[in-house]
This record gives sequence, C-alpha cells and structure tokens, in this order.
Amino acid sequence: MMGISKNAIAAAFMAACSLASFPASAGLFDDDEARKAILDLRTKIDTMRQDVDAKLADKADKSGTLDLVNQNEQLRQEIAKLRGQLEVLTNDLAETQKRQKDFYIDLDTRLRNLEPKKVTVDGQEAEVDPGEQKTYENAMGLFKDGDYKGAGAALNDFLRRYPQSAFAANAQYALGNSFYVQNDYRDALAAQQAVVKNFPNSPRAPEALLNIASCYVELKDKAGARRALDTLIDKYPNSPSAATAKERLHSIK
Repeated sequence: MMGISKNAIAAAFMAACSLASFPASAGLFDDDEARKAILDLRTKIDTMRQDVDAKLADKADKSGTLDLVNQNEQLRQEIAKLRGQLEVLTNDLAETQKRQKDFYIDLDTRLRNLEPKKVTVDGQEAEVDPGEQKTYENAMGLFKDGDYKGAGAALNDFLRRYPQSAFAANAQYALGNSFYVQNDYRDALAAQQAVVKNFPNSPRAPEALLNIASCYVELKDKAGARRALDTLIDKYPNSPSAATAKERLHSIK
C-alpha cells in the first residue's frame, strides 16, 4: 500500500516539476504583468511541492502516508487548475500582442500616408501633403464636372487652408474662371487680379491678364481691358498669351 502510494506521489511530483520547468515563449516577457503572473503561479507550485516533500520526510507510518495520499490528490487538482489558468493567461497575452502588432502596422501605414509627397506643378517640383493634394483635386473635379458654384466654394476653402500651396496659383486662376462662367465678372476680375499680384512668376499670370481684359470688356470698361492687355505684352512678351493680347488690342476700339 505504501509503495503504491509513494509511486503515485512521485508521479504527481514529476508533473509539478514539469509544469515548473514549462518554457515560456520569448513573447510572454514583453509584458511585465503577464510575466509576474506566470512566475507567481510557478512559485506557488514549487511551494506546494516543497511542503509535500517535507511531510513525506516527517511521516513514514501508514496513517501518515494515507494523509499524504489525500494531500497529493489535492495537489494534483490544484496543479490542474493552475495549468488552466496559465493556459488562459498565455492565450490572452498572445491575443493582446497580436492586437498591438496590428495597431502598430495600421499606425505606420497612416503615418506614411500623411508624409509630404513630391509633385511637379507647372514644371516645378514641390512637396505637398496628401490631404492638400486631395482637397485641390476634389475642387478641380467639381470644376471639370461643370459644378462651378460648388467648385468656387471648394477652391475658396482650399486657398484659405493652403495659401502657400504649390497648387495655389492654379486654384486662384480656376476660382476666377468659375466666377466668369457664372457671369460674375466683378468677382472674376478680383480673383484674376489676385493671380497676377500673388503669383507673378506663375504661367497662370499672363493667362489671368487675358481674363482680366475679358472681364473689363464684359463690364463695358474698354480702357481697363486695353491696360490689362498692354501690361500682359509688356511683362510677359514671350508668353503665348502675349500674341493673343496683341490680336485683341486691334479688336478693342
């Protein structure tokens, strides 16, 4: 009876020892709280094993052995419970690590999408934010689709948000055109004058002067139209718009 009980107890001890030496994956030690919980479980198992070892040494009689067998069974049950807790904790930590990894991958992707990009505008290379480019393209899309009122509002919003943008000259020029096609010649005139004033080196500047002349014609101000055309010829003599300006001067009496 005693031999059989000792074998059973020895088997229980071996199970406890195997759990105590259960290797933890490197990933578990990424979380201090999880590491502490696992170490606490192993410490508890070691303490229980040492307690049984001490009692085996002190109780060699049959009645003591029966008591130890009962305690051993309790130990086996406690070890099984601790194994379950350890498995749950390990699975929870693995799931947390997976969520963290997915989060950082998503964050990295979002940050990359926010980085400035190089674009070429009117032959000049410039850096623009993705949001800036998208806002400009959406506004121009409205203009191309014939929604001139919507385009005007969108272009105004773009210029307010990105006054120093590489797209600003084109946006200002398109804003003037959106007013012109709606027969709002005064606002069109002011918008095109802003192109000439704020972006004199842009290819849109001589084109804006042509449109300024057209606005003056619509407003019955032929003198203003001639001044705009003369300014265009004087400041941008080699531009394609200068040749057009010369032809228009002959038609304005």
